[in-house]
Formats: sequence, C-alpha cells, structure tokens
Amino acid sequence: MTIIRYDDIFAWDGWGGKFKLTSGRCHLRIYDLKKSGKQDAVFLKPIIVVVSNLPESCGTRGVMSIRSCAGHIATQVTRQFRISPERMLYIEYHPQKTYGRPRVRIIPERYEAVDFKWKDEKAFAINWRALDPRLRDQVKDLIKSG
Repeated sequence: MTIIRYDDIFAWDGWGGKFKLTSGRCHLRIYDLKKSGKQDAVFLKPIIVVVSNLPESCGTRGVMSIRSCAGHIATQVTRQFRISPERMLYIEYHPQKTYGRPRVRIIPERYEAVDFKWKDEKAFAINWRALDPRLRDQVKDLIKSG
C-alpha cells in the first residue's frame, strides 16, 4: 500500500514582489513509496511527485502552466514538504484532450519525467523526458488507486 502524502490543489508563490508574477495553481500528488510496506524493495527515488495543470473549469485560464514554472514548483514542493531532491521523482501528467468540431482531434495523455540540477536548494537546468513504459504504468496505477 502506497502512502499518499498530498493530493490536492497546490498554489505556488511567484516572483515580482507585490505583483506575484508567475504565481499559479496546479493539482499536486505526492506518493511515498518508502511507506508502502514492501520490506524487500529499495527505492532510489521513493518520493513520487506528480503535477498536472488544473482544468479551465477551475478558473485557470491565463494562469501559468506547470511546464513554464517547473523549476519554481519543484523548489517550493521540496521546501514545503521537506523532500530531498535526490530522493524525488518529479513527473508532469497531461491528461488526454480532445478539440475541434465535433471534438474529433485527440491529444493523447502524457507522462514526462522532469530532471533538475539543484544549487542552493533551487531547481534549474530543467530536462523533460518520456517515462519508461513500465514506470509510466506504475504511476498510472498510483493515480487510479488514489
């Protein structure tokens, strides 16, 4: 059994003083595989962080996307939840979307691992990569079971 540490809307502060430039909100899920009860398994990155944009129905039109603020979000998540960046797997999840008339075009769902370099407890030098299909399936199961 995987322990869900957080599954809710997460708001991040932006830069820019009182204007709070680049602030926003996203759906954040944090899973702690260390607490899964599997004594025989050792996880190099036991904390799985999954972020996704909120649907426009949540009033997010014009809000910063998770992709454009990935480093800022990762920095704030590690600080707020006391997560060691070296023990965290950060994943962006983009659900399937349909568009056009009559909604005939499909953008398939996507799971992307996001790698960061860290300096002074801040994430930078961001690199996106597709998740290995086996890991992607495990993350899908985590999301479905949550």
